[in-house]
Amino acid sequence: MEDGNEHNGKPFKITDFTREHRKGVVATSLEDLTLKIREKLGIHGDVIIVLEGDGTEIDDDEYFATLDPHTNLMVLAENQKWQPPAPPCRLSVDQIDDGKGGGPELELLSDMDPDSLVDITFPDKIFLEQLKEASGRYLSEKRQAQDALELLRLYQEKETESGGTQ
Repeated sequence: MEDGNEHNGKPFKITDFTREHRKGVVATSLEDLTLKIREKLGIHGDVIIVLEGDGTEIDDDEYFATLDPHTNLMVLAENQKWQPPAPPCRLSVDQIDDGKGGGPELELLSDMDPDSLVDITFPDKIFLEQLKEASGRYLSEKRQAQDALELLRLYQEKETESGGTQ
């Protein structure tokens, strides 16, 4: 018994590849952890245990011993590879401006001629050129986002009409 941890073990938070199932496991070694994970998640066959946050594989007891209690771990089958969590996807229309507000002002700004305002601002028109460029980029990105949302809305309507089957 090295440090009193032999009988107590350390608690870990375990999740599967889909991140849908989460379990708590207390283990004293990597082998103990692997056995308990298989039992709790009902997994048969070989598994790979990685850090959930970055996918670092835990493949020996030396590294296992360095893990902090309550570390989030992920269990992978041999054919699975770690991936970062996907951001939640919500389809909604921006209720603040619903794609219309601010547009005319930004259009004017992105179409302005910096030379026409240089006399009333400063001798250097770099700021105005950067402002014009930034507003143009913003409008372009906003249009792309609106197009993508419209495409997703149409896709969702089609899926709903077909009952989700193909």
